[in-house]
Amino acid sequence: MVLLCTFAAEAKVSMPQMFQSGMVVQRNKPIPIWGSANPGESVSVTFRKKKYETTADTQGHWRIDLLKQKAGGPYTIVVEGNSDDSSPITLDNVLVGDVWLCSGQSNIDVTIERVYPQYGKVIDEYENSEIRMFRVQTDTDTHGPKADIKPTPINWKPVNRQNAWLFSAAGYFLGREMYAKTGVPQGIIVNSVGGTPIQAWLDADTLRQYYPQEYQRTLFFQDDDMVRSLQRANMQAQNRWQKMLTDTDPGFAEGFTARDYDDSQWPLLDAFITKGGRQLSNNLTKDFRYTGSFWARQHVTIDAAHAGQKARLLVGTLYDADQTYVNGKQVGSTGYQYPPRRYTIPEGLLVAGDNALTVRFVTKGGAPHFIPEKPYKLIFDDGTEVALSPQWRGREGMRMPQCPSADAGGQNLPSVLYNAMHYPLAPYALSGMVWYQGESNTGDGYRYEQYLTHLITGWRQLWQEPDMPFVVVQLANFMDPSDSPQDTGWSQVRESQRLAAKKLPNAELACIIDLGETVDIHPLRKQEVAQRIARCFDHIIWNKKVTLSPQVTEAKVDGSSVLLTLDQPLLTDGELFEFELAGADGRFVNAKATGQGNRITVSAKGISSPKLLRYAWKNNPLRANVFGKNNLPMSPLQMEVNHP
Repeated sequence: MVLLCTFAAEAKVSMPQMFQSGMVVQRNKPIPIWGSANPGESVSVTFRKKKYETTADTQGHWRIDLLKQKAGGPYTIVVEGNSDDSSPITLDNVLVGDVWLCSGQSNIDVTIERVYPQYGKVIDEYENSEIRMFRVQTDTDTHGPKADIKPTPINWKPVNRQNAWLFSAAGYFLGREMYAKTGVPQGIIVNSVGGTPIQAWLDADTLRQYYPQEYQRTLFFQDDDMVRSLQRANMQAQNRWQKMLTDTDPGFAEGFTARDYDDSQWPLLDAFITKGGRQLSNNLTKDFRYTGSFWARQHVTIDAAHAGQKARLLVGTLYDADQTYVNGKQVGSTGYQYPPRRYTIPEGLLVAGDNALTVRFVTKGGAPHFIPEKPYKLIFDDGTEVALSPQWRGREGMRMPQCPSADAGGQNLPSVLYNAMHYPLAPYALSGMVWYQGESNTGDGYRYEQYLTHLITGWRQLWQEPDMPFVVVQLANFMDPSDSPQDTGWSQVRESQRLAAKKLPNAELACIIDLGETVDIHPLRKQEVAQRIARCFDHIIWNKKVTLSPQVTEAKVDGSSVLLTLDQPLLTDGELFEFELAGADGRFVNAKATGQGNRITVSAKGISSPKLLRYAWKNNPLRANVFGKNNLPMSPLQMEVNHP
């Protein structure tokens, strides 16, 4: 692998970004140390009083594997070349422990700042200098694997509230869980990009062999001049669109944000229950597909005791971008739909009595709306809370045409993240890998199993560890629940994740079908997610007796019923939900199920000879209640049943 790298020739010994003071290296495995030097230069690495030596090859590449080490530290690593212009590199405060690579899309990206309201005290009271965090910066490359990652601001920093604030919440909690299990230093490497498909993380050879059309997409964007032209044109179009919207929006000219603006004639609407493409309220049309700006206002009464005080304003989340104003002053803005709106109202802005809160939505397609089930309130420093009304007055600002754009490639292209962010990390020694992704591939359905199988085997091959422990985090429940059977991309991807993890050695599935949120693609319960990942690693690496989510070991037909046998007793006996059966025609209907011990009996009206069974096969199977004795949920699944 190292021979394929193309480190820039330098007149001194150098090392990749991963090697810095404070780093954690993997225990109980050889520890690869590599870098560049002058061709033919002698290079030495000194660690724990032992000196290792090698010679840089004709391309200036060198690698030394330190002997296996027990957990411990801190230690010092000194790297030296023998040329006159080489200066020693000293890496201090190096720990030996376990190193975990966490990769995927935005649910790995979700930060401690985002989940802080869920775990405030848990985060505030925890510091651990033996857990270190490393964040790989977003980068892309269409041409091929890079020798190194971009410099990153999070460089093996120890865990505390400040350092972790913008770090992956799932990664942070995984470090805590694994430290609690092992008592040895932990290194967490987070390598993820929100919104990206799995194809972006696959190597070009795999794409060329199995997915040639995907490979052609990346080849197309290898013309750097073309890409720069497209990016420049897109930026110019975006800027012009925003300027036209701002210049023509009547809200600015007529003072919609002012405290004394008369909004009494604006239609009253219940904005918390709106969803994209649905009727916004009885005052507006049913076909509320909207591009442009939309304004919403409400009035909040503040008592004299809190007038003038600083406050936090929580405006839930909303679709899509917003600028938010209090009494005519902008207190915050967010450029896209997912982040929670937590804005600070400065001292002196709130007055006793009536105050005007104004939200300007900007959408480029789809109905502007607030997301239900999120917090909407003001919070003062003394703990006093003032709830916002679920009703707002709203009116259109300026409707706009769609903003023209041209595909400029970017981070979603096949292989580009593998090339720039993943490949350069190998062969940094690891204890295991986590893959938390799939939301951007729900249009690929069952094909995702093949993608994921190639990803796991390809990454293991890159590290030359065919049995590298690997945990796949299954998609959580999301979107509106349904009482009727559904066949959706979300269920198909979940099944692909389950099957890929089942068939590959040393791979496990972390089922989180009960940890999602109806209204948020980024559920907040990341500590619980990390606990399930940690339990999977515990099972793979140290203790095969650790039980995971219940598994169906047998499914057989008994008359018109299906009898399922699980590998463990149920948490509670009784009625179970979200089961479906189908006969020879393949049409699924709702089924009744009861559980006792490690057996589940399933039957459905009108299905006399069951052929297929499904469980929790919906976007959001809220009623799914099959849990094992360890309180872990059974994975959604689809399977054939055996006839006697």
